[in-house]
Amino acid sequence: MSWTYLLTAALFEIGWAVGLEYTKGFTRPIPSVLTVGAMVISMGLLAQAVKVLPIGTAYAVWTGIGAVGTAIAGVVLFDEPRNVTRFLFIGLIITGVIGLKFTGSH
Repeated sequence: MSWTYLLTAALFEIGWAVGLEYTKGFTRPIPSVLTVGAMVISMGLLAQAVKVLPIGTAYAVWTGIGAVGTAIAGVVLFDEPRNVTRFLFIGLIITGVIGLKFTGSH
């Protein structure tokens, strides 16, 4: 169950990171409320996950999934650069997250 909490927390992290773009510096009320809500849910689920998982593993996986998801969302939603080097480094993050899953789980 702790990995389910962690993966869900990471999805909400992607949501709030992407949501920051839509808040326009927290000047738009609805996107701001949704973004802060996603932050709270993400942190709450991360807190549940670290009751069982090692903090180093959980935090690294959480931020890794968040970074990859946010980078991909940036390409898809905000027309950020699309190049081989960018995707190579995203692939390295994914490799690290998978490695942590298999070496740091309970």
